[in-house]
Amino acid sequence: MKKLIGSKEFYKKVLTIAFPIMVQNGISNFVNLLDNIMIGRIGTEQMSGVSIVNQLMFVFILCLFGVVSGAGILGAQYYGQKNMQGVRDVLRIKLILAAIALMIALSVFLTLDTRLISLYLHEGSETGDLAATLSYGQQYLKVMLIGVFPMAVEMSYSSTLRESGETKVPMRASVLAVFINLILNYILIFGKLGAPALGVVGAAIATVISRYIQAAYVVTWSHRHVDKNPYVEGLYAHFRVKLSMFGKVFLLALPLMMNETLWAAGTAAVNTCYSYRGLSVVAAINIQSTIYNIFNIMFIAMGDVIAIIVGQQLGAGNIEEAKETSAKIITMSVVFAALGGLLMFVISNIFPLAYNTTEEVRGYAGLFIRIIAVFTPIHGFLHAMYFAIRSGGKTFITFLFDSVYLWVVAFPFAYVLAHFTSVDIGPMFVYCQAIDLIKVTVGVFIYRSGIWARNITELV
Repeated sequence: MKKLIGSKEFYKKVLTIAFPIMVQNGISNFVNLLDNIMIGRIGTEQMSGVSIVNQLMFVFILCLFGVVSGAGILGAQYYGQKNMQGVRDVLRIKLILAAIALMIALSVFLTLDTRLISLYLHEGSETGDLAATLSYGQQYLKVMLIGVFPMAVEMSYSSTLRESGETKVPMRASVLAVFINLILNYILIFGKLGAPALGVVGAAIATVISRYIQAAYVVTWSHRHVDKNPYVEGLYAHFRVKLSMFGKVFLLALPLMMNETLWAAGTAAVNTCYSYRGLSVVAAINIQSTIYNIFNIMFIAMGDVIAIIVGQQLGAGNIEEAKETSAKIITMSVVFAALGGLLMFVISNIFPLAYNTTEEVRGYAGLFIRIIAVFTPIHGFLHAMYFAIRSGGKTFITFLFDSVYLWVVAFPFAYVLAHFTSVDIGPMFVYCQAIDLIKVTVGVFIYRSGIWARNITELV
């Protein structure tokens, strides 16, 4: 037990890093909650159309996250060595890889929008107009694509700031953006202060504007404070890196980029399996996901803390200290996840009442919230363990552990339940959560082996 519990100084250090991340994610998710409720007040079809597009956009967002995080593993270790040229080169590579991911995403969304949205549209419940849901989703997606460029730039800069221990600036940028998004949503969705009532299009416009403002804040601050961020000096003056380093960083980032993209796509694919039980299930999953994001901010932040602290310790060559630190933070993650799950369970019947939807949707939403609440401690454990294994650059192992498992085990299991059985959506949702116990067993074996704990800067 002593290995799992830290000192007061340890928890102070962890929370100093985690608190700004929690605040940033908390405010972002709270405003997303209010946005979701605003759209939900318009109608079930509008809410479902926006929810489907957001699931598709989530795949691109996690692809970007994989790009910057994969390169950032090396960036955090370089920063631990005080090697600013290394950090600068990693940031350049992030921007290049993010631009490539951006072009691929635009080509996919612009040509396959109807097919992708239609994957979620199936008869099977008393609720919803499928044609209207498709139309609202297409309207929302067209505007949202305008905001993918600033998102790519902001994520590249913000991840580098976090890797260097600067978590407050991304937090402030996020807080500014979400409040602007909230205000513009209220004005543009419902047509307040003389503006036209644009519905889902208004929600998309508000999001795009807020993303440009967020990116501008992060980039401007970074370049105005070269004393705190010496790696940005000359960043664009000679925008080049050695081909050998680019190749090695790319090979390091590629498994993680593929993992995040395939994991998000796999999650979306599992949700399409749920959608075979009807549009009411799509709407209910959206409500459940919204409240889940509010109550998972604490354990999600623990993953970032592991990436920062353990990554820097590994880069400095303190392997055993890194192992001990990761074990303590994983324990914190499970505790935080259990607290979040308990709170979700308590409000499971109350939260769905905020939406202007049918009793069928509200009933499913409450059920899904209670089920996910029970499994949240497992999610907290897996999330922290994933970041621990990843911090040592074992991105191929995390690729197998995360997305390959999802596509080889979890998705086929959900697909069989959806297409070849008549099991009700409630038990189906339970079974699809419970199968993650297999992943827990595999993860514990990988983590305890210690093969992930290494200094990868010596390999580049």
